[in-house]
Amino acid sequence: MNDYINQIKNLMGQADSLSSSSPAQIIACLTFTVVCAALIYCVYRFFYRGACYSENFAVLLVMVSVITAMIILTISSSVALSLGTIGALSIIRFRSAIKDPLDVGFLFWAVVVGLTTGAGMVPFALVGSIFLAILYILMTLLRGAKGTYLLVVRYEDKAAEEVTKVLDTLNCRLKNKSRYKDSTELTLQLKVKKDTSFQDTLVAIDGVSNCVLVEFTGE
Repeated sequence: MNDYINQIKNLMGQADSLSSSSPAQIIACLTFTVVCAALIYCVYRFFYRGACYSENFAVLLVMVSVITAMIILTISSSVALSLGTIGALSIIRFRSAIKDPLDVGFLFWAVVVGLTTGAGMVPFALVGSIFLAILYILMTLLRGAKGTYLLVVRYEDKAAEEVTKVLDTLNCRLKNKSRYKDSTELTLQLKVKKDTSFQDTLVAIDGVSNCVLVEFTGE
């Protein structure tokens, strides 16, 4: 039994000595990780198009990249620590719900940056991050040329004909219609650039009580 334990210790010691990283390598790895993570942070902060921007989530992206790189460095430097790390991660439970699917993509991006830099694939991490950043920015700019909005209009029955004429010029799609005793409330989906003068036209109609325009993000 003692011989068996000594053999395991010798194997673990050999693995530690063969794959140990110097402090300079660790600092270089974490530095490149922070550089890639900073790129993710900037893209998320300046090109986010969701309903509510979260600064905490942007900071979390940087932390996830660095933490993942530290985990990969730990696993690659010691067999014993790798087993302990896997065991520790298996008992962690995350309760925070992610509402926007794009946030999941940014999280995967941060994790992949940590994996690649921790494994020493720094050029791949840099090139991949730049490629993803350019791709996301282009898709955001193309999508943002004309935003999708929800128009909520409430009007009395006497204004129905005039309201219908204005709405016919907007190329909108009916999402909801609420009928009240002497009035109607419509919820319509439409695409608008920057011209919202049709709101003034609707409000000016006698019998229209309110006209609300809200950006539609699917949330």
